[in-house]
Amino acid sequence: MKLAIVEDEKIYVDKLRRYLEKYQKESGFEIQSVWFSDGSEIAEDYAGDCDIILMDIQMKFMDGISAARKIREMDQEVIIMFITNMTQYAICGYEVEALDYMVKPVEYFSFSQKLGRAIERLKKRERNFISIPIETGMKKLDIAEIYYVESCGHNLIYYTQNGNFVSRGTVKDLEEIILPYGFFRSNKGFLVNMRHVEGIQDGFCSIHGEQVPVSRAKRKAFMNALTDYVSEVMK
Repeated sequence: MKLAIVEDEKIYVDKLRRYLEKYQKESGFEIQSVWFSDGSEIAEDYAGDCDIILMDIQMKFMDGISAARKIREMDQEVIIMFITNMTQYAICGYEVEALDYMVKPVEYFSFSQKLGRAIERLKKRERNFISIPIETGMKKLDIAEIYYVESCGHNLIYYTQNGNFVSRGTVKDLEEIILPYGFFRSNKGFLVNMRHVEGIQDGFCSIHGEQVPVSRAKRKAFMNALTDYVSEVMK
């Protein structure tokens, strides 16, 4: 699990990292932490690779609420918890769907309880995500919600449950990442999510009303992969 600490006061960063070390020893749960000294540092080049963000609200260049708004434009799944010494600001967290907040000075018992709650929420999701570069920054996609991916020149078009997204990349590189999650390369330029295939006929598979080509050379392997996927789901 990756956790980001967004805090401009080093004394609090050091305390939170000590708490993290203690929590890991007690729980046996591995946590990788990264530090950002201002909201602008994490929001402006957000990579979409964090599971939990501990965010101070009052910071010099970009406050925590503003940073959280920018992050939510790219990532609806990351768990955000605010750190503040002024509880009246904590209510602002609802607009960015923050899970909780911690009041400074943060005590270990409170920290461990709230972090444990966040981790339990992560466990219940049991979902896999991929972060892709798009024109406005990064976009975090739930792999299960990707219908299929089409190669178009030097770009990839991701057709998903929440719209279509264009990203730089190649089918070959992407294939190595998402093949284990039920995808199949139906022809040279398409990666298909087997969970969304509704049928196959005349060299095309049907996915949410769209006809995606399946090459002649791939047809038998595609049918076998689809049969295997359905059999696995039915277990």
